Amino acid sequence: MSGNIELLSATLAKARSEDRAALVAYLPAGFPTVDGGIEAVKAVIAGGADVVEVGLPHSDPVLDGAVIQTADDIALRGGVKIADVLRTVREAHAATGAPVLVMTYWNPIDRYGVERFAAELAAAGGAGCILPDLPVQESALWREHADKHGLATVFVVAPSSKDERLATITAAGSGFVYAASLMGVTGTRESVGNEAQELVRRTRATTELPVCVGLGVSNAVQAKEVAGFADGVIVGSAFVKLLLDAPDLPTGLAAVKALAGELAEGVRRG
Repeated sequence: MSGNIELLSATLAKARSEDRAALVAYLPAGFPTVDGGIEAVKAVIAGGADVVEVGLPHSDPVLDGAVIQTADDIALRGGVKIADVLRTVREAHAATGAPVLVMTYWNPIDRYGVERFAAELAAAGGAGCILPDLPVQESALWREHADKHGLATVFVVAPSSKDERLATITAAGSGFVYAASLMGVTGTRESVGNEAQELVRRTRATTELPVCVGLGVSNAVQAKEVAGFADGVIVGSAFVKLLLDAPDLPTGLAAVKALAGELAEGVRRG
């Protein structure tokens, strides 16, 4: 079965045709529980997210800030497994028709088996993988199986990436480019800053792929700012924090749906 890279590309193209940025939401699988995590993904899509990244919880999440680390820890203590991540993708995509990617560090895929993971992600209806710590020069095996199964390979670029390096990364990637808006870990911030806009400009000079910006966006004002120069706005920690702070799951689901609605308004450039 083929994965949904074409659905991902069509979804991002549709947002562009509507003169807006796409809203990309991140939520970890297995948080607050596996079933609760699936409902949270459905809720952000119902609220207005175009694309969802499902995080594969990891014990050493080097890119993630305290909020996502806390959620990952809850998921891992709850016994979340790769099968649960794939189930989250499968049920969320089946229920919504939206493109769903997995964001994961490389080690869990390597241990699970590259070909096996790619085949099972495609069979679940997944659109691809975001791989923040896989060096491009070591990615040939993954990309071979991703291409075979119709999956996007999304690499992360940062303000520190030199132009030559950007060109190498974007040439190897597919689906979109994840532009980390600033050096550091994920989390909400007061301002997204000028570094992100300059990074998008430099990245676009190397590729036709959409460029989506993450790390730091948490409200509609920031989403509007980023939508002014990026093809997609990625929001994670703000959604996760609402679920962490909620007294119960229904309250948390209502909160993430409402935030998705506000952000979906924010990414409209008018």
